[in-house]
Amino acid sequence: MQMTKIKELPAILADQIAAGEVVERPASVVKELVENSIDAGSTQISITVEEAGLALIQVTDNGQGIAADEVKLAFRRHSTSKLVDRHDLFRIKTLGFRGEALPSIASVAEVILATAAIDGQGTQIRIRGGKQLEQKIIARPQGTQVQVKSLFFNTPARLKYLKSPQTELAVISDIVDRLALSHPEIAFSFKNNDRLLLQTAGNRNLQQTISAIYGIKNARQMLAIKNENLDFKVSGFVSLPKLTRATKNYISLLLNGRYIRNYQLANAVIKGYGSKLMVGRYPLAVIQIELDPVLVDVNVHPAKQEVRISKEEQLMQLITQTIYARIFQENLIPDALDNLGSNKRQALDFKQLNNRLNESSQPYQHAAVEKQPANQSTAPEPTVKEAQSQPKVYIIKQRTELTDKLASWDQRYTTVDKQKSSVVNVTSPAPEPAVTQPAPKTDNNEAVQRRFPNLHYLGQLHGTYLLAEAEDGFYLVDQHAAQERCKYEKFRVSIGSVASAQQEMLVPLVLDYPTSDALIIKANLAKLTAVGIQLEDFGQNSFIVHRHPTWFEAGKEEIIIRELIDTLLRDGKISIAGFREQTAITMSCKLSIKANHHLDSQQAKALLKQLAACENPFNCPHGRPVLVHFSKTDLERMFKRIQDPHHSQKDQQ
Repeated sequence: MQMTKIKELPAILADQIAAGEVVERPASVVKELVENSIDAGSTQISITVEEAGLALIQVTDNGQGIAADEVKLAFRRHSTSKLVDRHDLFRIKTLGFRGEALPSIASVAEVILATAAIDGQGTQIRIRGGKQLEQKIIARPQGTQVQVKSLFFNTPARLKYLKSPQTELAVISDIVDRLALSHPEIAFSFKNNDRLLLQTAGNRNLQQTISAIYGIKNARQMLAIKNENLDFKVSGFVSLPKLTRATKNYISLLLNGRYIRNYQLANAVIKGYGSKLMVGRYPLAVIQIELDPVLVDVNVHPAKQEVRISKEEQLMQLITQTIYARIFQENLIPDALDNLGSNKRQALDFKQLNNRLNESSQPYQHAAVEKQPANQSTAPEPTVKEAQSQPKVYIIKQRTELTDKLASWDQRYTTVDKQKSSVVNVTSPAPEPAVTQPAPKTDNNEAVQRRFPNLHYLGQLHGTYLLAEAEDGFYLVDQHAAQERCKYEKFRVSIGSVASAQQEMLVPLVLDYPTSDALIIKANLAKLTAVGIQLEDFGQNSFIVHRHPTWFEAGKEEIIIRELIDTLLRDGKISIAGFREQTAITMSCKLSIKANHHLDSQQAKALLKQLAACENPFNCPHGRPVLVHFSKTDLERMFKRIQDPHHSQKDQQ
């Protein structure tokens, strides 16, 4: 095959190649256009799509606009107003700066841009497939509107790889949600085929933005966090441990107003919960990170969602400590009725509302009844997403006294009240102690005891649950989970306190690895020695072990050593504390009493006493609840000691 001569690619072809990196799908177009609107200083941004963005994507803002003589220049590659010289590349404060978005989009679609700068005339330009069709003067208010039609009309191969319209719309919605969370000071509106999917107030209230996206009920179960050190400021909201999802996709990391994906930082968020999360469950979190732009390189990926952060380890530690310190303050005993399921909870809530109304001496039976979302008087107007997911209850419009009753009823069942949702400044948070650290401090134990009820043992149920009472109601305790928590904290301290003493092996252990792994191991022998594993060369790709730390479990020395080496090969680092943590969890589970194991009263009382002394008595090491609570009101309601109203729900309607 004869090589062709080297030549410069035509501009349109170069733009289409660039579009392959920047414009992967309709969501990419939405992201680029909205980011331009944010950089333009907009306070209102409206996004409209049709057919999941393939027919139309329209983004309208009230930003600075583009001067008439610069409109055509905006569609040339690498044209930008956000960089002046090479020094600006190391202090990037804007979301877009490459100057690739508009020309890349215009090369694979028809683009109509209408804009007007401050005190300037309006201009409209139309480009299709990279070719300018017209440019004219128009009358329009300050700001910019970009319409993208017939996306990928000249690159049909790209259409083959798009997912279903529902999937593409879901990706667009996710992008808009992240942008709205990143900028609660901007009012966002998002529509698809004239159907409103999201609307935010733009009042700088992040929790209200979370409410618009995830629903009012979920937003109320989010805890505010705030902390900082010399290099980073961390703030935002994290969910209570009982509010979780099956994926990490609900963790939003916002760095200087930019949504990013970072595996290490996401894990730092999860680590902040310690053992309070169920296995395979992940929290909702919106983490805002502020740092000097010098400490981050956002120019490593065309989509700019992957970044490099200097001092990433310090940032991870700050996030973990901040979340742990905030979660530590909460009473994590779940309400028993919440565990019955949403349908039963909702039915009981409706009865509770009727009971509250019936108890009053005011004649409410003649009040007008209207079906509408709960808490409408105090919460922002629900979006379409919320309207589809939020349960409906009957709220009776009446005088202020009734409103106060409803508000007090609602507050009774709101997990996070004003005190819990207020911002907490953590000046010196302490993360959940690793196994290599000493036992928890006394003041921490006293704080837990203040949150943990004073339980009086009553009896045992089915050889599995302990029955106890306290001043605020009745408690069911899972005896296995309780003893598992007690033993875990004991083992965690004892394993962590083991000295670095070595024990000689009767028969030396020989480990063989492929060349690629052996080279990495040899380069990291010092890291292995630091955790007590002393490897000696025993051939080209073999190592021999003569001794091991005394805390290794007998008979499992080779398994432990190989697991630690595999961790080093996978992560490039090794944490003996993390490994000992897993060892403590495994030992506590295996050695704890199981279900159908009957305890006498002395054993049960001793277990409850040990549980009350734990640093975290609310969850087992796997995140399951140790005990659940029935309040006095719950018990009275279940036994009908709080009577139902004489008039039926049908009569009220």
